[in-house]
Amino acid sequence: MSTARPLAGRLALVTGASRGIGAAVARRLALSGARVALLARNADALAALVAEIGEGAVALVCDVRDTGALSRALDSLPELLGGAPGIVVNNAGAFFVAPARDTSVDAFAATLAVNLTAPFAVVRALLPAMSASRLGHVVTIGSIADRMAFPGNAAYAASKYGLRALHEVLRAELKASGVRVSLVSPGPVDTDLWNSIDPDQQAGFTPRSEMLSPESVAEAVHWVVTSPAGVNVDELRLSRS
Repeated sequence: MSTARPLAGRLALVTGASRGIGAAVARRLALSGARVALLARNADALAALVAEIGEGAVALVCDVRDTGALSRALDSLPELLGGAPGIVVNNAGAFFVAPARDTSVDAFAATLAVNLTAPFAVVRALLPAMSASRLGHVVTIGSIADRMAFPGNAAYAASKYGLRALHEVLRAELKASGVRVSLVSPGPVDTDLWNSIDPDQQAGFTPRSEMLSPESVAEAVHWVVTSPAGVNVDELRLSRS
């Protein structure tokens, strides 16, 4: 394994990989030598990213809210990648801002389906192979909202607090198993998720020029998964310097 490409020969899965943080993480892992399965529902965006990355990437079109489709997609990974992924980055996320009283039960449930149920389903499906090999790394993309409550974040905060709890359970269960578990929680990141909100025009929101870049988060994820084998980065919280 070369220092220039420390992930050479490794197989990875990144969910929500068609844009934003997920796309940046996929690019960074592939640049470091990993073969990466990009999972998202936008087929055209995935195809464009696979073409950009080249032979280090493969596309897996799937809506993570559809548990049946997600299960079938995950079952196809060994054939698609040439083996079971040893690095999993649970990044797919849904986000909107609305007071709790204006948030429908359906919208609340849909947010939890993407942000919490899908990551659980991914880990449940892929963890047995990691545990059997005593090698693997589950990286969960959290948020500042997994520890801080903001107005208008009823669905998002509930999902991210739950995701942090899931991470902590996995960390307790997998201690000394050879499988590492890390939570990477950034502050606001300048991605398309903010387009409909326009935070530059909203009081109390971080201007986009002061947000983290997706590439900065990707570098943090890369640092986590390339840390020495005997080191587990339990939790990494990111803010704009």
